[in-house]
Amino acid sequence: MQVDRGFLNVMILSWGFMLVFTAFQTMGNIQKTVLESIAKEDPNFHGDGYTSLAIIYAAFALCNWLAPSFISMTGPRTSIVAGCACYVFFIATFLYPRTELLYTASVIVGLGAALAWTGHGLFLTVNSDGDTMSRNSGLFWAIFQSSLFIGNIFVYFVFKEPVIKEDVRNLVFKVLTGVSVCGLVLLLTLRKPPQQVNMGPAEGVSSADKELQIPEPPREKPLLAAWHALRDAFELFFTQRMLLLSLTFIYTGLSLTFFSSVYSSSIGFTKGMGEDRKSLIGLSGICIGIGEVVGGALFGVLASRFNTCSGWPVVATGFGLHCFAFVAALLNLPNGAPFSDTEETGLIAASPVLAMAGSLTLGLGDACFNTQVYSLLGTVYSTESASAFALFKFCQSVAAAMSFFYSSHLGLHGQLGILVVSLVLGTVAFCYVEMKHRRAKRLSTNSCPEIDGDKGNTSLYSD
Repeated sequence: MQVDRGFLNVMILSWGFMLVFTAFQTMGNIQKTVLESIAKEDPNFHGDGYTSLAIIYAAFALCNWLAPSFISMTGPRTSIVAGCACYVFFIATFLYPRTELLYTASVIVGLGAALAWTGHGLFLTVNSDGDTMSRNSGLFWAIFQSSLFIGNIFVYFVFKEPVIKEDVRNLVFKVLTGVSVCGLVLLLTLRKPPQQVNMGPAEGVSSADKELQIPEPPREKPLLAAWHALRDAFELFFTQRMLLLSLTFIYTGLSLTFFSSVYSSSIGFTKGMGEDRKSLIGLSGICIGIGEVVGGALFGVLASRFNTCSGWPVVATGFGLHCFAFVAALLNLPNGAPFSDTEETGLIAASPVLAMAGSLTLGLGDACFNTQVYSLLGTVYSTESASAFALFKFCQSVAAAMSFFYSSHLGLHGQLGILVVSLVLGTVAFCYVEMKHRRAKRLSTNSCPEIDGDKGNTSLYSD
């Protein structure tokens, strides 16, 4: 029986990212707490977890503009491998904790993130088609986010003391570094996609060539292709549809900051959670991971069978889940919980059960948003996928960087207020764009409108 090469590539991509991000996401979840313990033992170390993560996402945002140009010269597979190698380097630097090294590695992994995620978006698109994009997006998300509970199960059993000692930290760092290396090796086995990469704007072919309606334009020289990729990315960003979707992208970045670091750290810093509160950091990550995996698998499988299990109904479900999570955090955690160990209490007595319920709904809601964003970008921008995914990650990482910067100064209640406003705007924007896309697609099927030669889509899709 012949194996579908596109599906095989999706599986290799998914499991490779899962291993690399088992290390990185686990590190992000424990970074604030771990660096606090290092600083207590070493007075010369002044690294801060939130600052490191802010630098990562700021570099990520800036480099996203250059990632399509890099991909146009090297292809998505090289971009993915080079980017993930930066993640391996970042994890390894924790074995030698130095303030300058931490922040330098943060810049490097920001660059690597832009290469890895933009390459991932294009590679996922060219190994899928209109019928398999939702399925492949869901499967990728489910496998990828299993990294959250795999890494955090390990942390849960290792972090049993209120103070995290050096030998325990080093064990965790060594294991996570080894896991990330395994993921990088697996990604080296990615094969060429079954279909030729569709080189549209921002992927190596200029928009001028598209206006001439050349069916298969010749591949441009690398530097010229890189310039056109950068130029077309800017043009795409300022279209009406992409500007609306940027509100959704921004929300995913703010929520990423909250569930990947702030929320779990706040649980670990709240003394009312009990003596085992540090191990609850790992348990919180496990619950987030379970939510992510269940959501990805659920909407990946159901989306391919039922039309109502994809698009705006799923995002609306995510809206409700995240509303519950934010209310639970407001009730359960004190305002000063994101910063350090605190005796304060929330509006009710601290409840580990409610905290874990919040973690689960954070993960499930995040899967609702991200699986639908990937699916929508892969179908609407199939000929501009490198730029579309780069812009998605740009907006997401700018929001995450800003959020990590203010997380060091703004209390939990203020952070929750920002999240709620962004949640409403992001949900409304996505639902509007996705319903408009569905209506245009349905009308084009029924009436076969004229093709807009400039965009390569029906005129009903134009921004």
